[in-house]
Amino acid sequence: MKKYQTEQIADFVRSLSFGYLSSNITEQLKKHLLDALGSLIYAQTSPTISKLAAQIRSLQTGGACETPMLGNLPVDRAAEWYTALIRYPDFMDNFIGKEATCHPSDNIGPLLAAAQQNNLNGRDFLLAMAIGYTVECTLINELPVMIKGFDHTVLYAYSVTAALCKLLNLSSMQTAHALGIAGASFVPLVTSRAYYTYEWKGLASSMVALGCVNIVLMAKENLTGPISVFEGPKGIEQIMDMKLDHQWTSDDLNIIRRCVLKLYNAEVHCQSSLEAAEDLIWEFKLKADQIKSVDITTFLTAYHIVGGGMYGDRKKVYSKEQADHSLPYVIAVLLLDGDVYPEQFTEERINRPDVQTLLKKITVDTVSPFHKPLPFAGILDPYTDAYPEKLKTKLVIEMQNGQKFTKEKNDYHGFYTRPFSWEDVIGKFKKLTGNLLNEQNQDKIIHTFNDFENHPVRDLIPLLQANTISIPALH
Repeated sequence: MKKYQTEQIADFVRSLSFGYLSSNITEQLKKHLLDALGSLIYAQTSPTISKLAAQIRSLQTGGACETPMLGNLPVDRAAEWYTALIRYPDFMDNFIGKEATCHPSDNIGPLLAAAQQNNLNGRDFLLAMAIGYTVECTLINELPVMIKGFDHTVLYAYSVTAALCKLLNLSSMQTAHALGIAGASFVPLVTSRAYYTYEWKGLASSMVALGCVNIVLMAKENLTGPISVFEGPKGIEQIMDMKLDHQWTSDDLNIIRRCVLKLYNAEVHCQSSLEAAEDLIWEFKLKADQIKSVDITTFLTAYHIVGGGMYGDRKKVYSKEQADHSLPYVIAVLLLDGDVYPEQFTEERINRPDVQTLLKKITVDTVSPFHKPLPFAGILDPYTDAYPEKLKTKLVIEMQNGQKFTKEKNDYHGFYTRPFSWEDVIGKFKKLTGNLLNEQNQDKIIHTFNDFENHPVRDLIPLLQANTISIPALH
């Protein structure tokens, strides 16, 4: 009898060892981990993160995991905390499927907590991280739940559960039950990323992380769950009208090579347009106050998520969460400031008249209004047809004197076709953490990755404490 998909994923998880990871994949995972730690450290300055810190502190302190800002926490709260820190700045990695995207670095926080509690080393961590990345990215390709109105953290619940089961050495059957419980428990809506976008966008995955740690620990005690969650009655196949029929093999690990890092602190589909705008600024020394209009032609997914399509208005921008998912805002602030980093998402910067005026001069459009391109789509809509292998965009800036400047892009620096080098990742890490860590601590963290496989994960944690103000009391 054919096994359920949860059982097949569980067998896949149990079959893997560190030897299955090529040196290239191991190096890429380390780059993504260092990139995530930069966000983890920077996020400690965020007012939203301080709200979460106050809430966690009011519920429970003490535990096996020593964490930045909050001291010792139980493993599930530490998993929630690390995930929120990595995710909230929205400067983490992405995987881009044909119909959906996700942030595989969401898997890192719970693994940091579990590895810390169980005193595991980087070798154990990287293998579990590879499993989390592989499961989430594969499911994004196979089950693009976002087109049905469900958030991609639906699939994150499976990936982080699979990764934790490997790290904590659950059996195949225990893992299958854990996957079933996680899948039946977390089915969030994508509305958290639509207009108007609020703080929950940056914290949603942390609640999934909290729950999945508990689910895995329960499954380790042989608690059972719905292992037919994909194919069974009222499962994913029936409810979402999507069938998962994947043959899980070690070759699936190669999907990690398609994961990308962000050059700019903005939603991933903005990246190529931002690079095009920056190229024009440098090439023609453009002055933002002399711009009459900016017209952007891009692929359908970018239009819908960040351009004002199905996800709603992206020109009403008054908060960080709306701003980093607004292509008009991030283009406008880049033209004005020459950069898109966390400093461009303070409330004061967002609401300044110069950027509010300029963003309203920016128009985002797509060639075809059809969700699924018609025959001859490559001719009718080359932008959408090329996605996700390319992130095609065309930017036309018209100046007040009538001059027009045009730039087209197929990708950006950080995309899998032009990946970050170690020097790029280190440069981004140092820029994010420059005012929060002294240079000695920065170098210690970076140096850890030279021999991370043999390094206890818990030794990394004390280095991640930023120099920040104290946490406000809960009101």
